[in-house]
Amino acid sequence: MFSFINNFLAQVEQQAIEMGASTDSDGQRKEQQQKKQEKKWLEQVEADEVKIGGRPLLTEEEVQLMAELYIDKLKIANQDRPKVVAKLDKYIEKFNVKKFMKDNPDLTHPDFYMVIFNETDKLVQ
Repeated sequence: MFSFINNFLAQVEQQAIEMGASTDSDGQRKEQQQKKQEKKWLEQVEADEVKIGGRPLLTEEEVQLMAELYIDKLKIANQDRPKVVAKLDKYIEKFNVKKFMKDNPDLTHPDFYMVIFNETDKLVQ
């Protein structure tokens, strides 16, 4: 696909150079016609969509389960600090999956961990 685009652009560039050498009004008309054709062609070409990492988006069930597992791990890591454990319990009780996903759309696994870390870091400190 990229070689096709590169070849097309090279042809367009060559035609533009040839048209630039022509000084008559016919050359200008051809140049305008060529620009219109290029514009139509570019409008017809679908935009390439690239997903960085290509990771699937999380569902509500996955977010809920991942949040519970993350809080459980934090509770185990802070089991000697009862105030922190109480804050974590309170956080998971009030955890609203729909609101969490609305505030953070299109979550992938790494995105989830970044967001949940930012939200729970102040509870652990």
